Amino acid sequence: MNLDRYSRQMLFAPIGEAGQRRIREGRVLLCGCGALGSAIADGLTRAGIGSLRLVDRDFVELSNLQRQVLFDEQDIAEQLPKAIAAARKLSKINSEVALDPIVADIDFTNILKFAEGVDLILDGMDNFETRFLINDAALTTKTPWVYGGCVGSHGQVLPIFPGETACLQCLIGDVPEPGMTETCDTAGVLGPAINVVAALQVTAALKLLSGRRDLLPPELTIIDVWDGTLRKMSVANLRAQSNCPACVQGRRDWLSGTRGSQTTVLCGRNAVQISPAKKQTLSFSEMASRLRAVGEVSYNPFLLRLTPTNGEQQITLFPDGRAIVKGTDDLAVARGLYARYVGT
Repeated sequence: MNLDRYSRQMLFAPIGEAGQRRIREGRVLLCGCGALGSAIADGLTRAGIGSLRLVDRDFVELSNLQRQVLFDEQDIAEQLPKAIAAARKLSKINSEVALDPIVADIDFTNILKFAEGVDLILDGMDNFETRFLINDAALTTKTPWVYGGCVGSHGQVLPIFPGETACLQCLIGDVPEPGMTETCDTAGVLGPAINVVAALQVTAALKLLSGRRDLLPPELTIIDVWDGTLRKMSVANLRAQSNCPACVQGRRDWLSGTRGSQTTVLCGRNAVQISPAKKQTLSFSEMASRLRAVGEVSYNPFLLRLTPTNGEQQITLFPDGRAIVKGTDDLAVARGLYARYVGT
């Protein structure tokens, strides 16, 4: 194992050579390759993680480039999914890291498979439904994970050790009701805030993977880059006080499929994701032949894109039947377009 590229990191005494060797053996699942996810992936890859599984449901768009550090205009031109584009960049940064890019929507049917064999799960998501699902999966597999969220100029980070420290449901209670919290649709998001939150998540990962879990106290870190503030809130007693349905009572509402939606408005995108109840295996060549009669069609091995001639929306279809309908945030309109062009 050639550790020369990590020489400056190993000079940092809390890691050293022994810690770096542990990091090189580390296996991480990263949920989401967007703003937080791409910055996390970049940091872990440069730090020399052993293997990194990248799961993301989306594709690269122009508005991503303001804050999503792994992507460029060529990725947009090639219509690449984020997981694929990210892995291509990361392989050029550090060819020693084993990368496993997966283009998929994380749901209750597949998250345990994605989490299989990993030492740590990192949150790069933009919605609480998936975060609660990650929380359930981590509790079930007893896998540590690091929650991170960012909107506007502020963000939060919390390391979670299942069965020992407070979990996400202890902290939040339930998914916030629509309109009750800021989103990137209403408050926007600053690239520097993303980078700070991601850096804190990567730092937590390096502490854990290098064998320094003792340096991760049960604390929620809250930052605001615009105000220049950082504060920490202890959650040491939260689990004992919460009688949490997930980590204390043992319920797995999200992992069981009892909770969760198959139709999702995507944050800041004027777009809706449609996920069929049963996954399919689509032939893009056949779909393209059929859909060219109703609009402009292009496709590659990862996705098919339809722009109907009689509408302002655009439909991006994935091989398992999942679709992202751009140009509306109305769930009924999106479902109607899906039924019209793809089928029920």
